[in-house]
Amino acid sequence: MSHTFEIWAVIVFALIAANLPFINERLFIVGPRRQPKVLGWRLLELLLMAALSFGVGALLEASIGQRQPQTWQFFAAAGCLFLTFAFPGFVWRYLRRQPYQGNE
Repeated sequence: MSHTFEIWAVIVFALIAANLPFINERLFIVGPRRQPKVLGWRLLELLLMAALSFGVGALLEASIGQRQPQTWQFFAAAGCLFLTFAFPGFVWRYLRRQPYQGNE
């Protein structure tokens, strides 16, 4: 695998992982179905998906060669990027207009 492909694979993985909590009603993707799943569960899943994405990135970096030491600035920027990746799923779940349900 080329390094460019590995970089894009991590980015695509992070993009999908960031949106999964908002498009899936199951706990941690495979758990029992919750209808509706509350925002707290979604944020916990988002945090765990971010950690999983960081782990996948670290594993791929280690497979390429020596891993570079990361400081808090890296994790702050990566966390903000992950939240940016999650924005489409958040908009789809919470900000889109719901269909009209009649006179309820």
